[in-house]
Amino acid sequence: MCGILGIVLANKQVNVAPELFEGAMFLQHRGQDAAGIVTSGNKGRLYQCKGNGMARDVFTQKRMSNLVGNMGICHLRYPTAGSSASSEAQPFYVNSPYGISLSHNGNLVNSSELRNYLDEEVHRHINTDSDSELLLNVFAAELDKFNKSRVNNGDLFTALAKTMGRIRGAYACVAMLAGYGIIGFRDPNGIRPLLIGERVNQDETKDFMLASESVVLKAHGFKKFRDLKPGEAVIIKKTGEPEFNQAVSPKIFAPDIFEYVYFARPDSVLDGKSVYRSRIEMGMKLAKKIQKTMQGEDEIDVVIPVPDTARTSAFQCSVSLGVPYREGFVKNRYIGRTFIMPNQQERRSSVRRKLNAMDSEFEGRNVLLVDDSIVRGTTSKEIVAMAREAGAKKVFFASCSPPIRFNHIYGIDLADTKALVGFNRSVEEISQIIGADKVIYQDLEDLVECCKTGQVDEFEVGVFTGNYITGVEDDYIQELEKIRAQNQRIEEFQKSGGQNGFSVDACIDQGDLIDVKADVDISIYNGGDH
Repeated sequence: MCGILGIVLANKQVNVAPELFEGAMFLQHRGQDAAGIVTSGNKGRLYQCKGNGMARDVFTQKRMSNLVGNMGICHLRYPTAGSSASSEAQPFYVNSPYGISLSHNGNLVNSSELRNYLDEEVHRHINTDSDSELLLNVFAAELDKFNKSRVNNGDLFTALAKTMGRIRGAYACVAMLAGYGIIGFRDPNGIRPLLIGERVNQDETKDFMLASESVVLKAHGFKKFRDLKPGEAVIIKKTGEPEFNQAVSPKIFAPDIFEYVYFARPDSVLDGKSVYRSRIEMGMKLAKKIQKTMQGEDEIDVVIPVPDTARTSAFQCSVSLGVPYREGFVKNRYIGRTFIMPNQQERRSSVRRKLNAMDSEFEGRNVLLVDDSIVRGTTSKEIVAMAREAGAKKVFFASCSPPIRFNHIYGIDLADTKALVGFNRSVEEISQIIGADKVIYQDLEDLVECCKTGQVDEFEVGVFTGNYITGVEDDYIQELEKIRAQNQRIEEFQKSGGQNGFSVDACIDQGDLIDVKADVDISIYNGGDH
């Protein structure tokens, strides 16, 4: 669910880095693990700054002063397979051919096949476990086949078409060719969002931006914008208008429904649907389900949201039910999203650091808690316990989405399937595990209805059904679980400081640790003090 940005400014005398940084702040919710910017100027030289942490921490004033050039791309990373190594921060870069950097939001589900292809057929070295590096190198290998000193738009579109024909999965990408321009492309199912916007300057010249969400475009004055279509690509040269191309034939248009449930900001519009309006409708549908499910149960005295994503739905739910809405949890805004925490114990303690329950809103009441989803159940269990400690008589828990029973394979590291509280469990069993008196889930049909537009009437919902839009992906799911297990062992080694019998060489010899994540990548100049 990473955030990606790309900007080309018409004025070659203006550095694009400050605007990329501001744009990153609008997309920080899409990735808090790492941030990176690469810029390019008239002479084609690339300048880079990236590292682990929030955008405000990575992009210091001194580092930003070294990012020169009127075009650039940005990435905000959410780790899709549990890794948080600095070397896997994006954008990724290859110097041959031409100098290409790339930011990718999504997950490729044929990464093992691609790794073999790059190794055995085109002999390109891959230095990380990131499928984004694979994607970049597949594209570079296709461009290399032209064997030309300079390429044109036609060459780039041809290389993109062949690249998109070889890779499979979810991808919204922005790439930059040194001294040439910026490229954007979206997978043929449109699983991940990508928009392009145009801004007219006072001298009638035009700037262009590619971004994951419309909120960035609007905030920066890009008043004319649209979503890229599934399978569509665009090239924005450093001078001139964008050129669009249907690189590959579109397949079933099925955006990830979790964009509307959780990931996107409420003030964004994705594929023609207001995220805010979709969450309003989720609250209305959820209220009807609650009324039907709670017949014969104790009356609900108050509706309380689990901050922040569920607020819109919870408020509309309370209105539809005719029950008071209250803010019962106060959030510490300096704690990140809890499901990013690397293990259960850290996640559990993080919930207490993140939220504080106000006794006055719980004491002696039958409380309905509303959240966007229930993933592992750890956070939900802790929140229910906090509500009871604050004096709630009964605690009912409503989820704006259906039970999550399967792995998410397109760019969100929720958990291994067996770690999901909804896996192979009934709603009653889930209620017992999280300690609620009753759990009410949104019906899938209702959730889909809330997100439909004139453009989209199908969604990627494999996380609920196990039926993925790209087909049966059992091999990839097994590979994901293997990677997560390996990363866990690496983390244990790093925490032990090499003690307690851990040895990197011994682990590698035993096949226990395939490799250890590097702290930094092998790449271009990393601008500024580090």
